[in-house]
Amino acid sequence: QVQLVESGGGLVQAVGSLRLSCAASGRTVSGYAMGWFRQAPGKEREFVADITWSGGTYYADSVKGRFTMSRDNAKNTMYLQMNSLNHEDTAVYYCAARPYAPGSVRAKEYNYWGQGTQVTVSS
Repeated sequence: QVQLVESGGGLVQAVGSLRLSCAASGRTVSGYAMGWFRQAPGKEREFVADITWSGGTYYADSVKGRFTMSRDNAKNTMYLQMNSLNHEDTAVYYCAARPYAPGSVRAKEYNYWGQGTQVTVSS
């Protein structure tokens, strides 16, 4: 079993930045694809970004050029650097893990999920 714990969320003003972290425990996730998803009130969970075991990344169009996903396999941790935040980025952000598979934009293809961290962007 893999446990994922997100941190780094909070309240930030528009055009500000935040860095989210996702720490994995239970087993090493260096061979896993990892993803970030978010869910705003009244909306479905949506894909934000993913990263393969080798470090290749893919982003949703809505965050491309503003968000950067990375991973530190030595720390069993991945990150989401979020810049130029706007009100539409307000959501609960979740990290997810997909064992020994490519990244995916589909939430149902991820086996493990964190509890989420709230990001609120004030106008």
